[in-house]
Amino acid sequence: MTHPEYILTISCLDQRGIVHRVSGFLADHGCNIIDSAQFGDAQSKLFFMRVHFASEDTAISDEVLRADFALLGASLNMDWQLHDAAQKPRVLLMVSKIGHCLNDLLFRYKSGLLPVEIPAIVSNHTDFYQLAASYNIPFHHLPLAAGASEEAKLAQEARILEIVEHNQIDLVVLARYMQILSPSMCAALKGRAINIHHSFLPSFKGAKPYYQAHDRGVKLIGATAHFVTSDLDEGPIIEQGVERVDHSMGPETLTAIGRDIESVVLARAVKWFTEHRILLNGHKTVIFN
Repeated sequence: MTHPEYILTISCLDQRGIVHRVSGFLADHGCNIIDSAQFGDAQSKLFFMRVHFASEDTAISDEVLRADFALLGASLNMDWQLHDAAQKPRVLLMVSKIGHCLNDLLFRYKSGLLPVEIPAIVSNHTDFYQLAASYNIPFHHLPLAAGASEEAKLAQEARILEIVEHNQIDLVVLARYMQILSPSMCAALKGRAINIHHSFLPSFKGAKPYYQAHDRGVKLIGATAHFVTSDLDEGPIIEQGVERVDHSMGPETLTAIGRDIESVVLARAVKWFTEHRILLNGHKTVIFN
């Protein structure tokens, strides 16, 4: 008999006995811990925990498990979530005219390496509608002209949020979507939108970062996946990657290498999010690998 599995994530003020009380609760409710990780941050004074467990007592329903844990969570003032481990998160992909990250994520999804559902792709261009069709994924073309008015931008974003709500999206991935989201859009997607920045933040922001890097003669280039916030490219960092380069490589070579890094870094960040391994810690993240 296969027992239902869950992933519990917790953050709260650090104090004695949290692990004991959580593990005791699970044992008392007929649950068997499969793996567990925890971290106490001395700076923020917060405690973080991720527990993967199986519910082995058929007499205890999902509703009872959640209701009872809510009492424990309230007693410790916890920010907690209980996820059904068998449920695949629903992901919306957004892209503009550069498709390497989109293509990589779709391949990982199709091959089973990324356990998600992708009910929609949104783009402000039509370049990848055929790619979406090859995966039988609805493609939504929502154009936004250069220099569009604030009213037009907000109307386009409202349509995106309608797609998010209609498809019950858990995560929005900006897979090289080259539009700045409005503060209201960032607020609506807080904690569930990930961007890939084509540079190793905080250096070389803006246009053509690999050309900037080449002009500076850098020896490492990289990419950064982070949560989207209204502070452009300043959201909590989830994952970063670098590759060593040298003087013989031109900006086109750096760009090609950089795109490979971007694809891998973004895929890691998405996978960690869908496995509920990322917890926010102020302007930083805790990643339970």
